[in-house]
Amino acid sequence: MGAFLDKPKTEKLSAHGEGNGLRYGLSSMQGWRVEMEDAHTAVVGLPHGLTDWSFFAVYDGHAGSRVANYCSGHLLEHILSGGAEFASGPGSVEGVKDGIRSGFLNIDEYMRSFSDLRQGLDRSGSTAVCVLLSPTHLYFINCGDSRAVLSRDAKVGFSTQDHKPCNPREKERIQNAGGSVMIQRVNGSLAVSRALGDYDYKCVDGKGPTEQLVSPEPEVCVLERAAEGDEFVVLACDGIWDVMTNEELCEFVRSRLQVCDDLEKVCNSVVDTCLHKGSRDNMSVVLVCLPGAPKISEEAVKKEEELDKYLETRVEELLGNCGEAGVPDLVSVLRSIASENIPNLPPGGGLASKRSVIEMVYNKLNPQREEEGSTGELDGPW
Repeated sequence: MGAFLDKPKTEKLSAHGEGNGLRYGLSSMQGWRVEMEDAHTAVVGLPHGLTDWSFFAVYDGHAGSRVANYCSGHLLEHILSGGAEFASGPGSVEGVKDGIRSGFLNIDEYMRSFSDLRQGLDRSGSTAVCVLLSPTHLYFINCGDSRAVLSRDAKVGFSTQDHKPCNPREKERIQNAGGSVMIQRVNGSLAVSRALGDYDYKCVDGKGPTEQLVSPEPEVCVLERAAEGDEFVVLACDGIWDVMTNEELCEFVRSRLQVCDDLEKVCNSVVDTCLHKGSRDNMSVVLVCLPGAPKISEEAVKKEEELDKYLETRVEELLGNCGEAGVPDLVSVLRSIASENIPNLPPGGGLASKRSVIEMVYNKLNPQREEEGSTGELDGPW
């Protein structure tokens, strides 16, 4: 079977919550991968008296889910106990950054003691992208190639930078540790240059934890919060970013928030759209809406309803005019509609974000068709 399934697993794990003046939603899907290796964290109100702080993270595991799952349950506690600033209550921004860095290094060293990881029975690793929100600051934390973006003043206001082996700074560290970068991978194998776990790449004698082939050190960027301009933060694994740019995803989320205030549904729509855009990886997204997030727009809702009605009508016409050729299959219908110039499609999502509307009408009008399932031709660019 290899690394992929015959058809994607489309069941979703989703959740939502609110507090500290923010709302969040999340969604994850296994997709085409044989195993679900993603995990996440969402905590509103932190322990140790940090009730007005919040923490969100996405972990993209590889070579197994062990490290990602452990981090989802324990990275935050390591961060909060990872430095004097957190132990005695947060003070300076630099002190919080030091606590975050210490937390990552500590959990990485702690997991190394697990018998399955120590003995090489489990060789898994995981990226981690997080946002820690204080009342005054946003701490963006990244280790690997998952990514966080901030939508501010209706545009991408900040994005974390992926840690890839080809980045000059990363490549220099890898080579100094005796490794190489081939086919854009560490030693021709691992596609990320920073991660938690991956202990096969962290055993070079004479080198510290941040000097190994793969480093567990996070990059921490701090922004002051803008009460009115900050709209939302999106955290997502590369299964999302493989098929959407930062700008596309922010535009798509913004457009969905103008027609739906259910953040679980918005996140589900992101995941479904990325599947239909051709993502072959696990997909996870966490959406954190700040007080300045877009609100429901009557005009946007009206345009959305008109678009859905237009697509329903087009499917009816295509099935009603089939004549002797017989009823076209769903792929043919999708391709026919995709060839048209359709106004008001969701920015960033395009027709892929309306696949469910088209399929629902198709199935209603053609109830006798055999279940086609999902194929590479169907769940990908048409």
